[in-house]
Amino acid sequence: MGINPKLKVGDAAPDFSLESDTHGQVSLSDMKGKKLVIYFYPKDMTPGCTRQACDFRDNHQKFEAAGYTILGVSPDPIERHAKFREKHDLNFILMADPEHEMAEAYGVWREKTNYGKKYIGLVRSTFMIDADGKIAEIQDNVRATGHVDRLIRDSI
Repeated sequence: MGINPKLKVGDAAPDFSLESDTHGQVSLSDMKGKKLVIYFYPKDMTPGCTRQACDFRDNHQKFEAAGYTILGVSPDPIERHAKFREKHDLNFILMADPEHEMAEAYGVWREKTNYGKKYIGLVRSTFMIDADGKIAEIQDNVRATGHVDRLIRDSI
């Protein structure tokens, strides 16, 4: 099953409108003219997601200098995002997708396997969106460790 087979580099990014922990409702149309890094992660406060979020935090200036706005998306509620931000001093927007509508639109809500058990959940993935709202890059099913460094090296 992989990334939404309908989405490929060059396609218009699926629109979204989600509640964020610091910027109210955030939608793709609000970000018109901006380049985006949209990274989907499974859960606040877990070791891998914390490592990845802290890597984005620590490299925020590099993304900003390249013209990118970082958006983190998980199914966690706003209240948990706020605690996650505060605990780790995160400096980018976190958006709540509790009904996984955005995750489904981007094709990252799908079957996973953990310790031999299959279940449906969020697959850690990143989308680079250009200033015209088109998908410039898709990195599917990435590992938390080293992911941000690879984005910086290969994509910005």
